[in-house]
Amino acid sequence: MSVGLPQETAAVRINRYEKGVHDADLATARRIAQSLGVPLAFLYADTDVLAEAILTLGLLSKSEQRKAVADLKARLAQAGGADYKG
Repeated sequence: MSVGLPQETAAVRINRYEKGVHDADLATARRIAQSLGVPLAFLYADTDVLAEAILTLGLLSKSEQRKAVADLKARLAQAGGADYKG
C-alpha cells in the first residue's frame, strides 16, 4: 500500500494510526482511504456496523445511495424515530 509515506516508516505509522496512538491528518487519512479503496468516512466510523454501512453505500451509484438513504429514513420514521431531522 502506498500512501505517500516513506517505505521504512509507513508500517509503523499506519499501525500507530490504527491503534489510536497518533491521529492521521486529513490529507494522510484521505490517501490511506484512497489506497484501500474505501470512502474516507469509513476510517472514522465509530462502530464496525457503521463502517460496513459506509463501505456498502460507497459501492453504490449516487442515485442508488440517495434511494438507500431515503429507504433508511422511511424505516426510521416507521419505527418512531421522530427525533431525526435529516
